[in-house]
Amino acid sequence: MITDKLQKAINEQITAELWSSNLYLAMSFFLARKGYPGMTVWMKKQAAEEHRHACRMAEYIISRGGVVKLDKLDVVPNDFGTPLEIFKQVYDHECRVSKMIDMLVDVASAEKDHATQDFLWGFVREQVEEEAQASNIVDMLTHAESAGVCVVDERLGQRI
Repeated sequence: MITDKLQKAINEQITAELWSSNLYLAMSFFLARKGYPGMTVWMKKQAAEEHRHACRMAEYIISRGGVVKLDKLDVVPNDFGTPLEIFKQVYDHECRVSKMIDMLVDVASAEKDHATQDFLWGFVREQVEEEAQASNIVDMLTHAESAGVCVVDERLGQRI
């Protein structure tokens, strides 16, 4: 059985993951409008991944006998700037999400819930990859001149 404190914390993270999904979806629409089809594909896949995170967390709460409570999602921005500015925002956002996941692990540890700690460590590892990937894209865009941005766009469109 999951504790009320831990259930509440994971429910808050579910809301954050759904907000992240909406953020990346909004970024995909913005990039599509600006003519970056590859970056649009990348962002849509990122949005779907964040949605899957929320669902995995919800399924975990249910499997532990808890109740999933979805909260209201705040509005996401809809105007983002250049591709470099957008991916800097992605990197910063992923760093914030990493801190949130770390705090969840701390709550699970304080609650002495080893099963939840184990479940959350998968997200900790995934956040390391998310931050590295976003940082690499920022580096690519930083080093690319205007023609190079098109190459980066094409490369991001090949995301699996």
